[in-house]
Amino acid sequence: MNDFGRARADLVDDLVRDGHLRSAPVRAAFLAVPRERFVTEDLHRKAYVDTPLPIPMGQTISAPSMIAIMLEEAELAEGQKVLDVGTGSGYNAALLAAIVGGANVVSIERHAGLVDFARQNLAAAEIAGVRLVVGDGTLGYEPLAPYDRIVVTAGAPRIAKSWVRQTRMGGLIVAPVGRSTFSQVLVVARRTGEDRVEARESTPCAFVPLVGREGW
Repeated sequence: MNDFGRARADLVDDLVRDGHLRSAPVRAAFLAVPRERFVTEDLHRKAYVDTPLPIPMGQTISAPSMIAIMLEEAELAEGQKVLDVGTGSGYNAALLAAIVGGANVVSIERHAGLVDFARQNLAAAEIAGVRLVVGDGTLGYEPLAPYDRIVVTAGAPRIAKSWVRQTRMGGLIVAPVGRSTFSQVLVVARRTGEDRVEARESTPCAFVPLVGREGW
């Protein structure tokens, strides 16, 4: 095991100890995906520190503990079809691919430059099959809907109607939601009917704002 492998294993042990990683599939994904491949080279040494890190175009890669909380709340399983809103560096899409299968992950990002960055990172990490799309993630991605899960990695003012309509009945939307662009609470919403969800609040969080027609 190289230094990154040891650091990854130590981080996973910490996340398990702190109760952020609870299920075997999510734990295995964190062990399998090399986070250092999803940050710029100057930040490699910080890849396994439990903190957000900057990526190009003024965006961030979330702290591992926050990502773990979101993926656990999503109740993911192999074979589920997932829309990842806010591709960023591609790290969240890589973790999703390790759990549900790369061909089942669609990831949408409004910055074309970040999509290129994520594509390079996924290739370097040998993660195959993820569909990357440039577009307004607040509108979901209708051509490949419906989805079993929608996971949003930027702070939204509300659960977007497009997400609800593109989620299978009984499926889950996990998104940071708040009235401020500076702080949110993680919301877990299950689709229960036409334009209807049952939602509960999980944990306070702070994400970069989700920009788009149904966002900020």
